[in-house]
Amino acid sequence: MDHERRYGMDSTILIAGPTASGKSSLAIQLAQALDGIIINADSMQVYSELRVLTARPSIQDEATVPHRLYGITSVAAPFSVGRWLELVQTEISNAHEAGQSAIIVGGTGLYFQVLTEGMAEIPHISESARQTARAKLSALGPAGLHAALMARDPVMAGRLKPTDPQRLVRAYEVIEGTGVSLATWQQQSATTATLPPPWHGFVLNRPREQLYRRCDERLADMLDRGALAEVAELAALDLDPGLPAMKALGVPELIRYSHGEIGRAEALAAAQQATRRYAKRQMTWFRNKMCSWITVNSQDSESFYGKNIPFILQNLLTRP
Repeated sequence: MDHERRYGMDSTILIAGPTASGKSSLAIQLAQALDGIIINADSMQVYSELRVLTARPSIQDEATVPHRLYGITSVAAPFSVGRWLELVQTEISNAHEAGQSAIIVGGTGLYFQVLTEGMAEIPHISESARQTARAKLSALGPAGLHAALMARDPVMAGRLKPTDPQRLVRAYEVIEGTGVSLATWQQQSATTATLPPPWHGFVLNRPREQLYRRCDERLADMLDRGALAEVAELAALDLDPGLPAMKALGVPELIRYSHGEIGRAEALAAAQQATRRYAKRQMTWFRNKMCSWITVNSQDSESFYGKNIPFILQNLLTRP
């Protein structure tokens, strides 16, 4: 009996894990075993301009098995968790209609949370309200928009930084369009979970010191494989520093290096430290928010794939 018949051609598999844990390579091997399609659940890997620095699958990887929702938008374009949710639902449906497994892989915990638990419904925001928010941002700048939001919605203004224009615009357009704070809408009960069962969730887990070492080594390798050129091109776009892509791991430090403010070694060390801290936050999120998911442990890199692919396949076979 082949893998497709044993494990279900239309299964949905979620693979979460901290940065540098080996998610992408594991997903490729699993997709090959199941005739699956890999779908991105990483909020930074959606950007087309940052293939190297966000560790997007390589062109060779994408040629090996189908990949979806990678590099689909520009760093200058707005992109929200709600938009990702719309797109991922379509890709999952397309995979199942084609008789293939949908393998959703990434490190953005919020993406997995809204996919499996739903998200609060917010009424349709009129285009005039959206234009008002954007016009205020253009006229006042992020700090001025933050002050305007404080006058209209002090709760949301207190949660947001004056340097975060994307979230400020969203909060302002919601209070403008509905008369109700975004904080209030977010407290509403979530919509029905958007991912129908059965689905199987796995969290990759490596020993902390091993993970940190992999983070450091991978970032150093990125610098040798074109990350510096990517960030130099990003800096040349002169984008608002509050945009999400401008906060991607390594971007702030390498921009400072490209401007001659710090040396390469200092930039690398600072980016490595930021990456390790982010990995720690991811592990905390997965431990607290995904405690019901199956943990995939590995004590050494050499046995990671050889042991874990059979482990995952066995769980797909035995769990309802």
